[in-house]
Formats: sequence, structure tokens, C-alpha cells
Amino acid sequence: MNLKVQNNKAWFLVLPVLLLVAFSAVIPLMTVVNYSVQDIFDNSRVYVGTEWYREVLNDPRLQASLIRQFIFSGSVLLIEIPLGILVALMMPTKGRMASLCLVVLAMPLLIPWNVVGTIWQIFGRADIGLMGAFLNGIGVNYNYASNPTDAWFTVLLMDVWHWTSLVALLCYSGLRAIPDAYYQAAKIDQASAWAVFRYIQLPKLRNVLVIGVLLRFMDSFMIYAEPFVLTGGGPGNSTTFLSQTLTKMAIGQFDLGPAAAFSLVYFLIVLLVSWLFFTTITHLDNKK
Repeated sequence: MNLKVQNNKAWFLVLPVLLLVAFSAVIPLMTVVNYSVQDIFDNSRVYVGTEWYREVLNDPRLQASLIRQFIFSGSVLLIEIPLGILVALMMPTKGRMASLCLVVLAMPLLIPWNVVGTIWQIFGRADIGLMGAFLNGIGVNYNYASNPTDAWFTVLLMDVWHWTSLVALLCYSGLRAIPDAYYQAAKIDQASAWAVFRYIQLPKLRNVLVIGVLLRFMDSFMIYAEPFVLTGGGPGNSTTFLSQTLTKMAIGQFDLGPAAAFSLVYFLIVLLVSWLFFTTITHLDNKK
């Protein structure tokens, strides 16, 4: 009886990647876990168990930041997903115009996040900014630096401008992957444009939309640079999101224990909500 010897030498090719992941992700994560259960005084450390977690979960500032974060991420998804689908449907499918549209859509994604905040900081200024001066010129009392509603509107509009292109490009690639046979059958049946979208395009975009929703949720839930540059979290704390609150706690106040506990709670929230999104959409897909 001949026994086939399995060659596992290929795993050595994965070893550098495992070491890189361990160095860049696992080791820092374990350090944060270690800080979250200790109280640090200079060079001495005292084990405090879950004290920092209880303090973080009962902190009204963090609770307010969490509510603002969920409202912002929900607003982003409700606007950017339908808008991205609409833009993808309106784009030409062939020729130079299709290439030009793809290049124009990709341009906002190439701009660094802090530069995006600077652009909109100038663009929204009530005295010299194109948008701010225009709104005040037509009688709208707009000032994102002093009005919390205007600040929210500007941060949301900035994110829509910056990231709708990502959803549109994903949807465009999904639409181009649909075989022509589906459209030919719909043409023979004299199906309307809405029927084609409802029964052909939207079902075929389901997997692409799952990726788009997950990417946009995770990114919007961890937003930091753009609102920090644009409003600094103000006026007051109206645009202070979780990442900014965490940064103030860890760097501004140097409360490493509570900051470590909060960062782990933050990570688990993103992981849990992303898993719920993926599980729900996958479950709906399997039922069809």
C-alpha cells in the first residue's frame, strides 16, 4: 500500500505574511488589551480588571459621540448607496466618454483625506468660499464654523462628494459584468426600464452592493481627518465623532487605560455591525 506523502513546504511562502500581520496587527492589539486592564503610573502598573471598560461605557461624552457616529454613518449609507447606483446607471457603457467618466469619478478618491478637509474648509467659508459665499449671497444664513446644523450639513456633503465615486465605480463594474443575454431577453419581452433594473440589474448588483455597504460603513464609522481639518469637532462637540474622542482621550489627556478600553469597544462595534450587515444581506440572498 503506497502512502502519499503530503508536501507542506508551501506554507513557508506564507510565513513572511504571517510575520508581517503579527507585527503590524496582532502585537499592537495585544498591547492595547494589556493597557485596557491596567492603571499605569509612570513605570508602575496596577491591574484593575474591567474598571476602564465600565468607565468608558458609562461616560456620557462617549455615548454622545457614539450616537453622532451612528447617525452620520446611517446618513452616509442612505445617500451614497442610491446615488452611486444612479450615477453608475447614467454612465455611458462604451467609447471615450465612458473612459472620461471613469477618470473623473476616480479623481476624488485620489485626494488625501486631510487635503479633502482643507478643500472644503475653503470651499465652505462664508466670506471667500464658493459654496459659502453663494449661499449667503442668495439669502441663506450659512456658517459652518458657528452653526452646528451647517457644520453637520458640510461634513456630510463633503463625505458624499469624496466617497460616492467608490460606490459608483463598484456598481459600474457590476453592471458591465451582466451578460447581454439578459438585456436581449428583456427587450424581447418589452420590459420597461424599471423592470430591467428591478429584476435584472439590482439582483446582479447584490454582491457588489454588499462590498460597497461594508466598505462605506467601516470607513465612515472610523472617519477622522476630514471633519478634524474642516471643523475640529465643533462648533462645540456637534461634529466630534468616536475617532476624535478617542484621540483626545489617548493623546490630549494621556489616559492610556480608558483609551485602550474604548479603542477595543470601538473595534468590536465596527466588527459586530459589519458582521450583521454581511449576515443579513447574505441571508436575504440565500432566501431567493
